[in-house]
Amino acid sequence: MTTGIEQKLINKKINPTAMRLLVLDFMVQQSAALSLSDIEKGLSPADRITIYRTLKTFEEHGLIHSIEDGTGAPKFAVCANDCDTEGHHDLHLHFYCNKCNETYCLPTTKIPKVILPEKFIIKEVSLIVKGICDKCSE
Repeated sequence: MTTGIEQKLINKKINPTAMRLLVLDFMVQQSAALSLSDIEKGLSPADRITIYRTLKTFEEHGLIHSIEDGTGAPKFAVCANDCDTEGHHDLHLHFYCNKCNETYCLPTTKIPKVILPEKFIIKEVSLIVKGICDKCSE
C-alpha cells in the first residue's frame, strides 16, 4: 500500500527513495516556502548535497517550484497538481514578509496575463509582493 506522499512521487514519475519521501513529507507540512538551509535543518543530519539533488529532481518533474524572493537564497514550495516536466502552470503571487522573513505562495491570487510586444517570448513569470504577513500584523 502506498502513502499519499509516495503516490505524489509516483504520479510525477519520480522514484520514491527514502530521502525523497522524507523531503516531500517535510515540505508538504510547511505553511511557507523553504530554503535549502531550512530543509537541511528540519531533516538534520541529512546530507545537504542529497537534499539539493532531491529538490532539483522535484523541480525538473514539476513537483516543486523555486521562488526568488530577493533574499539571495531560492525558496522551494510544492506545486499545484497541474505542473509537469514541460513547465509550471500554477502562476500565482508570492508574498515575502519583511518581519518574519517567510515567503508564502498565494495560489488564489493569480498573476495577470502579460501581453508582450510581437516576437517577445515569455519563459518565466515571477511576482513577489513584500510587506507584513497576517501572523505578524496581529
